[in-house]
Parts: sequence; C-alpha cells; structure tokens
Amino acid sequence: MKGIILAGGNGTRMYPITKSVSKQLLCVYDKPMIYYPLSTLLLAGIKDIMIISTPHDLPNYMRLLGSGGDIGIKLTYAEQIKPEGLAQAFIIAEDFIGSDDVCLILGDNILYGNGLDELLHKTVCEVEKSKKATIFGYSVKDPNRYGVLNFNKNKEIISIDEKPLRPLSNYAVIGLYFFPNSVIKISKEITPSKRNELEITSVNNNYLSRNQLYVELLGSGYTWLDTGTPDSLLEASNFIQAIEKRQGKKVACIEEIAFNMGYINSEELKKLAQTPQASEYGQYLLNLTSK
Repeated sequence: MKGIILAGGNGTRMYPITKSVSKQLLCVYDKPMIYYPLSTLLLAGIKDIMIISTPHDLPNYMRLLGSGGDIGIKLTYAEQIKPEGLAQAFIIAEDFIGSDDVCLILGDNILYGNGLDELLHKTVCEVEKSKKATIFGYSVKDPNRYGVLNFNKNKEIISIDEKPLRPLSNYAVIGLYFFPNSVIKISKEITPSKRNELEITSVNNNYLSRNQLYVELLGSGYTWLDTGTPDSLLEASNFIQAIEKRQGKKVACIEEIAFNMGYINSEELKKLAQTPQASEYGQYLLNLTSK
C-alpha cells in the first residue's frame, strides 16, 4: 500500500501565521506538524509515501525530510497547483499509486492511542484483502466543520454529509482514509461540489452506495486532533507536551518509529542523533541507542 500526505492549501484559518510558512510545517510542541501524519503512515507499515503541497512550499518539505532514506523509507513529492478538493490528491498521485491501494492522511491530523499501530496494520490488511474502503469516525463537539456520519435506527451508516449546517450526529470523519486502487477512477468521475471541489465525502458516499465502505468508530481510548486553527494548534501542543512529560516518551518521533519498525538499525539511529545532539530531541535519540 502506498501513502499520501496532503499538505497543501493556503492555511487561511491560521492567517497571519501561515503568511510565510506552510501550516503543516508549524510546530506542534517539539516537532513539525507533518511529523505526526508521517508517523501514522509509518506505524501502518507504509514506507512508500508521497507528500503533496503547493509549488511554493514543497521545497521546504524536501529540505526537512529529504528522500526519506535516512529513516529507511521512500519519499516522493508532487505539486498541487490549485487546491480543488481532497480527492484531487488521488488524481495528482495516479502514477505514484500505480496498481497499489492507497492511504491518504491530511497533514494537519494527529492520532494518538494505545494499540494504534495494531489498528492501522489490521486496516491495511483488510483493505488489501477485501478491496473495500475504510474510514474512521470520531465524536466531536463541532461536527459541522467536518464530514458527518449519519446513522439509521440500527446504528448503521446510511450517508455522509459534508459540513452540514445541522449535523445529524456528532461523529466526524477524520482525515485518514484507506482506499483500494479503484479510488483513482472514482475521483475522476465524481461531480465537483458547489465549492467547485472534488470532495472526499463524495468518494466515501460512492463506496457506501456500493456497500464497499467500512467505518471504524474510534472510542475514548484514542485521541484525534485537527490542528487547523490557532486554538486547536495550541491545544494539540499542550496535549503532546503533557503526554511526553508524563511518559518520558516522545509522540510521533519518526526516527524512533523507524528504528522500532526495523527500517533502520542502531548505528543508523546513532548517526541521526549526532546532528541535533545538543538538543533535547537529539539526546532522546541518542538514549534510544543505548537501551
């Protein structure tokens, strides 16, 4: 399975912070925001990943992450000239995806929870086996900001509404989607919305109408954070700080995940720790090599 991180857009809700820097390069406590969705893909066992961003911002992502070879993965980059909906990502990445299935994660989404890696691995296997799509629902207080899951009296998903004025439930669709290869064809065929965008909700509803969509509702054991506003960015930073201070273990440390997944060995990890060794982050990496 291939992975895509969509890190485009203009970050208008974060203005003027995003006037000179891409939103997904902003700091969430002690690391760039994009480390968090990247770590989610790594935990899922996905090593071949494309980052999509604007022509202006893409060089900054390349400077930050390079080819991915230093953590044992492969990173590819593609331009999104004009943001025309989340489903546009599959059209941009068509050649990259090839004949594989694909996971799309939004660059401002953070997932945390015990057993997350097991859930992600299970999802990858099920999608590849069944060729059905999988999305995730999470209960929020402001569902009108998201795609919203609608249930019948038997608690079955019957439809998904994109940013409804009067949501019929509190379950939002989070920015993590697992699709079979057919998503490329479907994305090309859906009708643009009133916003003239290729909505991911239209893709999800297409799979739902054919009984090819599985929805996993995330319970209280998981935390999902959307860092798309100044308030949510601050809340996310405070959350990550509290977790790391209490547990003494970093969240979304891509080098540590790569080491634990066997993508790099202890000598390679030690080499990665040398450059920022004077920093707390570098010392953390160095300590990992002595355990």
